Amino acid sequence: MSAKTATKKNAKKTDDGFSAEEKTAMKARVQELKAEARASKNREEGEKAVSSVIAQMEEPDRIMAARLHEIIAESAPALMPKTWYGMPAYANQDGKVICFFQAASKFNVRYATLGFQPDANLDDGNMWPASFALIKLTAAEEAKIKALVEKAVTTNS
Repeated sequence: MSAKTATKKNAKKTDDGFSAEEKTAMKARVQELKAEARASKNREEGEKAVSSVIAQMEEPDRIMAARLHEIIAESAPALMPKTWYGMPAYANQDGKVICFFQAASKFNVRYATLGFQPDANLDDGNMWPASFALIKLTAAEEAKIKALVEKAVTTNS
């Protein structure tokens, strides 16, 4: 790779190595931590925060995030909705994030992401997926997501 190509590839990065999108996500996380401390893990506050974030998303991210929110609420009602780095997330009773949604538009990529954190315990041998690319939600994807969320909560209890 030439120096010119390398420079173009990193053009969106700032001097400290973080892109504007990454800096925005970090700032959002600081605000989330402050809000969590004030709300004391209040479900109603979490629902408001997640609904607000989803409402601000572009299509098709908004449709996917809203449907994922419904699926997760139905499949794992014990998970607490909250925002995490400015995106919808769902935490266990200890406040640890189990799964999260990352909008494609958040980082200008071609697919949204449904991710699971280590506390989800989705272990399957020596290697398993911890995040999934989402372009569209059909009944097949919804069934897979429901099963993964249920497994994450069951093994996490």
